[in-house]
Amino acid sequence: MSSPRALPPFELEPLGESALMLRFGERIDAEANACVHAAAAALRAAALPGVHDVVPAYASLALHYDPLAWREGARAPWRRVADAVRGALGTASAVPLGTPRAIDVPVCYGGAHGPDLDALATTLGLDVADLVARHAGGDYRVAMIGFAPGFPYLLGLDASLHAPRRAHPRTRVPRGSVAIGGAQTGIYPSELPGGWQLIGRTPLVLFDPEREPACLFSPGDAVRFHAITPAAFDAIEAAR
Repeated sequence: MSSPRALPPFELEPLGESALMLRFGERIDAEANACVHAAAAALRAAALPGVHDVVPAYASLALHYDPLAWREGARAPWRRVADAVRGALGTASAVPLGTPRAIDVPVCYGGAHGPDLDALATTLGLDVADLVARHAGGDYRVAMIGFAPGFPYLLGLDASLHAPRRAHPRTRVPRGSVAIGGAQTGIYPSELPGGWQLIGRTPLVLFDPEREPACLFSPGDAVRFHAITPAAFDAIEAAR
């Protein structure tokens, strides 16, 4: 059995006086994102003093810390934290440990819930049923949460569904809208402006500040979609 592959080299730089940025690349890349999540898991397990948040993105990782916990002598706190980070990640694997949490997302595709579906299918040279089947048949991973509280950026979109953003963004996108933007798919957690192609909508609540945790999704989660009818959508919403 081969030994676990070590994390690749990464760049490290300070973000002000209380955060560090680790960079594993510059592109939307599944392998780089896996390294980000592996590093995040290793740093959380290391429980470094004064570290109060670890925030993964596509190819980078922000580590927020209390500089007073690292103030000793004349050496800048961020350099001391950087040394501790390198030490914690020196033996870390490039593959996240454990089984990702799986979340199934019901989606009502097309119609009023997915106003761009028909035109997008025509643009991509697919019929609507095929587009829906390809989107719902994908295995996705939450690469990061960003743009707005609870918005999941999902890796794993079938290459045949990659599509440009709208030339004219909407000023209001309904909460729960499932959309495609470039090589990504995502879900709007609240009513927001946006330029992604809207193909459906889920009745799930992605962000609720009164809930613990507030975000339905976390970076690293595995996600699958399945199609539901408008009646099923209404029933799920009514049962909340």
